[in-house]
Amino acid sequence: MSRHPTVKWAQRPDKLFITIELPDAKDVKLKLEPEGKFFFSATSGSDNVPFEIDMDLYDKVDVNESKTNIGLRNICYLIKKADNKWWSRLLKQEGKPPIFLKVDWDKWVDEDEEQDVGGSDMDYGDFDFSKLNMGGGEDFVVDAANKDEGTDGSDEEEEAIEEVSGKRDSQEAASASGEHKTKA
Repeated sequence: MSRHPTVKWAQRPDKLFITIELPDAKDVKLKLEPEGKFFFSATSGSDNVPFEIDMDLYDKVDVNESKTNIGLRNICYLIKKADNKWWSRLLKQEGKPPIFLKVDWDKWVDEDEEQDVGGSDMDYGDFDFSKLNMGGGEDFVVDAANKDEGTDGSDEEEEAIEEVSGKRDSQEAASASGEHKTKA
């Protein structure tokens, strides 16, 4: 008997995101029909345990514009809807959805928030912005001494620079005039 892998889904008006969480999937088979029939089967694990999903999607889809990506941990499907509209649910059947079907909150956008996402032409997919190392981590250090005094320390730095450059100027003037200081 086949098992059901965890399936996550999200939508936009023109497409569906379906992610099947199945690590090390082998013999992956997908059948997607224009009427919305979605069939998936694969095996996983050292015992080659069979997994299967057979769903009737809410509405028609465009099979030719749909895409698949098989990764090490999951299988991602980007399914193009036939009509550019929001679906009230993923499956045709009404009532409680199957227990293996979950909302993908990482990709979910509400219908009224769609314009806030950055436009319909910008799709970031699974891109994780937290891995960009945009600062604020260990390298971000605030000097507590300068913070308490209410100064940023730039005055002391300027004075130190002037002092060093003043010594250098007097040494250069002394060497130009032929004077040499000797240390005893």
